[in-house]
Amino acid sequence: MIKVMVVEDQALVRGAISALLSLDRDIEVVAEAADGRQAKELLLSVQPDIVLTDIEMPIMTGLELLEYTSQTHPQCKTVIMTTFSRAGYIRRALAGGAKGFVLKEAPSEYLISTLKQVICGKKVIDPELALSALDDCDPLTNKERQALRLAGEGYKTAEIAKALYLSEGTIRNYLSEAIAKLNASNRVDAARIAKQKGWL
Repeated sequence: MIKVMVVEDQALVRGAISALLSLDRDIEVVAEAADGRQAKELLLSVQPDIVLTDIEMPIMTGLELLEYTSQTHPQCKTVIMTTFSRAGYIRRALAGGAKGFVLKEAPSEYLISTLKQVICGKKVIDPELALSALDDCDPLTNKERQALRLAGEGYKTAEIAKALYLSEGTIRNYLSEAIAKLNASNRVDAARIAKQKGWL
């Protein structure tokens, strides 16, 4: 039996995916979470074989959850499920140790087959998605990405500094570096460009 945790911020979608997976006799949905932080808290108690997670979620994204899971629960495999086939997302997911990448519009049989292949040690990613990931290179550092994401959400420099436990001067440096790297006119523009590319 494959134990799966479903992480998705839209309750209806989360419920539908869980119900769909539960129809397969080899799969058991052991937990559901609305975001990465909730999933992180459940990981130890439910010990899933696979975390099936969306990317864009509030509080903690699927990519941040992937990084955390890879470091703290290496035996647990992560499969990313998303509406966005952005190259930056795919690159970061694969670099972070994701074992599968499934688009939400894929047929349910493909999702179930992906989970079964991943549990057998295979990596499953659509060839077209893999190729598009090779074409686009993310210039941002992890800290620049974190600062830019918060700036894009409307946080002021002081608030970003507090959230990331850094000085305001350091945050200003990260933001100006990110703006320069993306040829953006300001921090909001830089956040928009990075989001479009799938780098945030």
